[in-house]
Amino acid sequence: MFKILLLSLIVLFTACSQKSSVKPNEKAFAAEDTYIIFALRAEQIGDYASATKFFHTLYEKSGKKEYLYRYLQDKMLLKEYGDVVKTVDKLTEGSLDDVKLVHLKILALLKLNRLQEAKEISTALAKKTQDPKDYILVSDVYTKSKDYDFALKYLEGAYVKNYNEKILDRMAIILYLNLNRKKEAIAELESHARIHGCSELICNRLASFYSHDNNIDGLLSVYKRLYAKNKSEDIAQKIIQIYSYKREYVKLMDFLEENPIDNELLLQLYLSGKSYKKASKLALQLYKESGDYAYLGQSAIYTYESYRGAVPKNVLHKVINDLQKVVKYNKDTLYMNYLGYILIDHDVDVQKGMRYIREVLKKEPNSAYYLDSLAWGYYKLNKCKKAEKIMKKVVKLGVGDEPEVKEHLQKIKQCISKQRKR
Repeated sequence: MFKILLLSLIVLFTACSQKSSVKPNEKAFAAEDTYIIFALRAEQIGDYASATKFFHTLYEKSGKKEYLYRYLQDKMLLKEYGDVVKTVDKLTEGSLDDVKLVHLKILALLKLNRLQEAKEISTALAKKTQDPKDYILVSDVYTKSKDYDFALKYLEGAYVKNYNEKILDRMAIILYLNLNRKKEAIAELESHARIHGCSELICNRLASFYSHDNNIDGLLSVYKRLYAKNKSEDIAQKIIQIYSYKREYVKLMDFLEENPIDNELLLQLYLSGKSYKKASKLALQLYKESGDYAYLGQSAIYTYESYRGAVPKNVLHKVINDLQKVVKYNKDTLYMNYLGYILIDHDVDVQKGMRYIREVLKKEPNSAYYLDSLAWGYYKLNKCKKAEKIMKKVVKLGVGDEPEVKEHLQKIKQCISKQRKR
């Protein structure tokens, strides 16, 4: 039904209009817009046969070349390659002036496997235009005829004129895929990148080759250059994955310090390397950015750990204040236990510290570490038998070999021994 309607409209509009010579932005005849709408709709639903009829009529009536090109493109989609060649020959009479028409003819000749004709025309066109796209088209023709060496030589001659990266890319593909000269392909790309810069096209081609060769170091090098250009989050994640795969955590840490794209991961790396001062500073930054008290708690803990026990009074006071602020809003047992233990261990307020520990034990009554903190509180209060009773449970829970637990056990036993002698 749609095709019948289209044909009816063609007949109607043909009868009502005359071909005229007009400017591209001017309407050539009254029904021009209607023709365009129906032509585009035909393309949209895949009815290229009807679309060609409309575009042919549009060209005949207006003389506008864009309609001619669209007509021939739809002919290509219909695989009517012979008609495309005949139409172009009729219109150009062998002239190369209309490059778009010549391109369409070459593509049609390729589809028809008339390779010798395609070679002659594409070579002549490239010589005339000196356009990189036309040199690439020549290489496509020779590649299809499996004359890879000539295709490469032709591209090399074109490349040295202005070092066009699109021509180099096609050279690299022929070297790598068709001639199996993989090292040479990569060397050409790397040489261009050093002299002219590693554009996205060149870097992406290098990345595909390195990936195919499973060259991890080469791939990492390319990704770092790409990231320096476009700061792509996707590329950054690939860099992180490679550093992690290679277990090069120091280099990964350096990369994340220079490029703050994953501060959570950087924080974990600081902790793995026991860089507590850096970890504390970063956690504090994350707290300021997010308002999440968990980060403030982490910052306080890492600050404390960075001094390895010999904590200056002013630092200890700040750590305690920060943790007290945290536990008002975040009842996580980690922060409550840490605060309680610090209050106990540094004799700041043993009773208050034990209250925090008891709150924690309500949530996790069988935690060996929290029971150890409670026992240590009783020890500080000189209630060593109570401390010993709790420590026996700690040992049964399987942490008796922990250095801190051993130290606490030893001191509690010494305390009991002294009390017995009195």
